[in-house]
Amino acid sequence: MIALDLDGTIVSMQLKVDPRDLEALDRARTAGWVVVACTGRPFPGALPWVRHLGMTDPFVCYQGAQIRGLDGSVLWDRGLAHDVAMEVIQFCRAGGHHVQAYRDDRLIVERDRPEAREYANHAGMEIDVVPDLDLAMGPTTPKLVIVAAKDEINQLLPEIRERWRDRLFASTSLPTFLEMTSPQADKRMALAFLSAHLGFSQDQVVAVGDGRNDRPMVEWAGLGVAIEGSPAELMEVADQVIPAPGSAGIALLVDQLIAGTTDSAS
Repeated sequence: MIALDLDGTIVSMQLKVDPRDLEALDRARTAGWVVVACTGRPFPGALPWVRHLGMTDPFVCYQGAQIRGLDGSVLWDRGLAHDVAMEVIQFCRAGGHHVQAYRDDRLIVERDRPEAREYANHAGMEIDVVPDLDLAMGPTTPKLVIVAAKDEINQLLPEIRERWRDRLFASTSLPTFLEMTSPQADKRMALAFLSAHLGFSQDQVVAVGDGRNDRPMVEWAGLGVAIEGSPAELMEVADQVIPAPGSAGIALLVDQLIAGTTDSAS
């Protein structure tokens, strides 16, 4: 089984998929490989890409907080507790940081800010402005996302990891998106569940990603693959490195897998 992150792994920052990679996924399936998405995107923002890539199995979304079927059915749901989410939201309010949450596949924010538009445009979703996230979120939320400049994110990430140590999982998907989920929800945990659900053992799973958020699944998989230029936090656990979107890196990997040859990272 091949578990693919989407953004920065097979989908470029310009929201394009290399036709060579798309064709390679068809070759993989013909050769007997199951290909699934394992993405930080919310379900509505991931579904069009999952369909475009020809995937038909359930997939990991919301950074590992949910596993959903293409019909929207829920196989796995581990949201961030309301009290912890509100601590983070109050921290962001005090610091002037944009933060957003989710409920019932809606992207909810308290203010219509440029940062919210940046994320919504990338995810292909609408913004739902609410008076108060405290009242709008419900008992849990799949994830929280802070959207800010790269330097600001790099300053916030270690602070948030330390402040909420063991109470949430914090990482980045793209350089300007700092994402937080329940400590019982990351891509590794969700992928392990999905793999077993589909009948695959750990050593039969290849996981491919490009962000800090991909480290858990890349480290866990039988073969962990990072995209060239990924953060050091991911590169240090990868078994192999392939070229970025637009360079047929996925096609290269698929052809190696079909041939039964893969290269270890040096």
